[in-house]
Amino acid sequence: MGEKNTNDRSNRNKDECKGKKNKNEKKTGRPEESTVCTAQEQSSKKKNRKEVAIFGNYRNYYGYRVGQDLDEDPRLRVMKREWFEGKDCLDIGCNSGLMTIAIAKKFGCRSILGVDIDGARIEDAYWTLRKVIRTSKHKVTSMISRSADGASISGLVNNASESLTEEKRKSSGDSPFPLEKDLLEIVSFQKGNFVQNWRPPENTSYHAILCLSVTKWVHLNWGDEGLITLFWRVWMLLQPGGMFIVEPQPWSSYYNNRFVSETAAANYKNIQIPPEDFQDVLLDKDSEG
Repeated sequence: MGEKNTNDRSNRNKDECKGKKNKNEKKTGRPEESTVCTAQEQSSKKKNRKEVAIFGNYRNYYGYRVGQDLDEDPRLRVMKREWFEGKDCLDIGCNSGLMTIAIAKKFGCRSILGVDIDGARIEDAYWTLRKVIRTSKHKVTSMISRSADGASISGLVNNASESLTEEKRKSSGDSPFPLEKDLLEIVSFQKGNFVQNWRPPENTSYHAILCLSVTKWVHLNWGDEGLITLFWRVWMLLQPGGMFIVEPQPWSSYYNNRFVSETAAANYKNIQIPPEDFQDVLLDKDSEG
């Protein structure tokens, strides 16, 4: 009898659990375990969902392009100060502006304008610029505080500002702590489609024009004609003796992104100018105009 009573209690507990489960089923329309599983699946789908940017205008482009463990974009290491120092520069497809700002700080441009087709990326670029300025000002303040030694803080701030300004005059931007007004006067951003309708300020030309990891997106969206238009417009905007710094993506990258849109898929099939031929096209004077 004791064993039977124990089994009865066990069965009643099981029935109660089933009853609770059935109540959950009535509320949700499906078992509770199924609900948890579905939530996990949805979370997994969100994580695996890939951002689609038909113009390469990824929101966190520099996050995966450069990597979180690097202090600066490795492309800066192959660039030379004489290309930018004291010169007017243009960055085509600037995205969130990190490279544009880094070039201004590292090489001392007289001016640099970043242009991107996506207005949201231009907003990101100005946000990035303000953040860099705040960070630089914080570093200067920390440096002054550490070296105060009881002296007047206000005097040190004035002396530091004068010292930094003088340093900038000597090195044309080599100072690691540029003043706020310097970056705001040097760096600017504009929304625009460089290939189709963007127009620079009147009578403007540039000593250096950058086009980094952009040619693939021009090619996939506007074909060979768009690429030639890009090169021609760069040629027209360069000052005599100016520098065009272009970083083409490999053909394998075209293949990986050929289905970002129907237009890209169609243009991919008809491209006749592969990336390895860009230099020949750029140096062929018959293609001018």
